[in-house]
Amino acid sequence: MSDGPPDSLIPYDEIVQEALRAVVGRVLGQVASEGLPGTHHFYITFKTGAPGVAIPRSLEERFPDEMTIVLQNKFWDLKVTEDGFEVGLTFNQVPAHLEIPFAAVTAFADPAVDFALQFQTQVEIDSIREPENAENDRPAVQSEDGSNVVTVDFGRKK
Repeated sequence: MSDGPPDSLIPYDEIVQEALRAVVGRVLGQVASEGLPGTHHFYITFKTGAPGVAIPRSLEERFPDEMTIVLQNKFWDLKVTEDGFEVGLTFNQVPAHLEIPFAAVTAFADPAVDFALQFQTQVEIDSIREPENAENDRPAVQSEDGSNVVTVDFGRKK
């Protein structure tokens, strides 16, 4: 007899991932129709090279694997479908239109209420790297050396 659990003929992991991605869709759908309530805002990380992702070439070149966007102050035309969402954002004061399937989303967080979801991806463990900090919708912060630095630190207790 083997010591591990038996192999399941039911794809529970896939079913759970699909259900959690539906949470993202439902939340974004509500925001699309009613706007962001209170101090809620979202960090959404996605695979830029995933099938169905449509982003400007400049962003694709800068973030060839994964990027994080922020839906907080400056976004427009949020549209949600059964399979994904599209939204307008600015990057370095240049407007951009993004189309992102829910299957490409790897993380969703609402730091206002300390809520976060992490999704499994179908990539090799060696190719996973820490996501870049989101660069949109955040005021530029001038550091003492004159560079623009934005630090994102959510989900960690200090």
